[in-house]
Amino acid sequence: MILISDLTVQFHDSDRRAVDGLNLTIGKGEIVGLVGESGSGKSVTAMSIAGLLPRRRCTATGSIAIGGEELLQTNREQLRTVLGRDLGVVFQSPTSAVNPLFKIGKQVEEVLVIHTKLTAKARKAKALEALAAVDLPDPERVYNSYPHELSGGMLQRAMIAAAIVSNPKLLLLDEPTTALDVTIQAQILQLLKRLNQERGISMLFISHNLAVVNKLCHCVAVMQRGHVVEQGDTEQVFHNPTHPYTKALIDAIPRRKQEG
Repeated sequence: MILISDLTVQFHDSDRRAVDGLNLTIGKGEIVGLVGESGSGKSVTAMSIAGLLPRRRCTATGSIAIGGEELLQTNREQLRTVLGRDLGVVFQSPTSAVNPLFKIGKQVEEVLVIHTKLTAKARKAKALEALAAVDLPDPERVYNSYPHELSGGMLQRAMIAAAIVSNPKLLLLDEPTTALDVTIQAQILQLLKRLNQERGISMLFISHNLAVVNKLCHCVAVMQRGHVVEQGDTEQVFHNPTHPYTKALIDAIPRRKQEG
């Protein structure tokens, strides 16, 4: 169970709260979508969960707990013991999330080096298993490749492998398909669905794309100017929205013209 309670974040150089009293629960094996326009507070929420808030530049209150362990109010050292072990993160741009100087295998193994006492041989086996789990062809070759040797779609799959290699409780996905073309985007969504079904990993999928969220998520929360204005079962929210902002977002989804 992942529980976010009354999360409030205010940057010291702003009069407006970036996130204002957010409450969100993600059950075991549940995929929850967090949607809204740029500036709605989605990315700040992601940064809060991932422990990436610049604490000198903002004040954050409330609680973020994974499996009963507090993240928001803990110190950086304690936070590092939870991140990676219980929380895997996949960002929008895979090229900015990797170190170009290290081979993919070592980057997938990094969390195992930090959180386990596995031998080098066992870590490699785990990494290869994770690379295979995300449908990368020839995991051994990918393991020994540098980031620039992979396509954008392959690199994003490798980053998903790095996020799931330790079997975390929660996968935090911050716009993970935005930088990919439509075909690769669809493949990544299918991969996430399969990982959720096979491994039971809970997911928080952050996106501005409601059409993508509708395909993937069990539940959805809609953010506007730091507030969650509507949340519930995805099908219910999409087919019977109650908030004008939600209705506007849904009306803005491009629809194929019917032939005839």
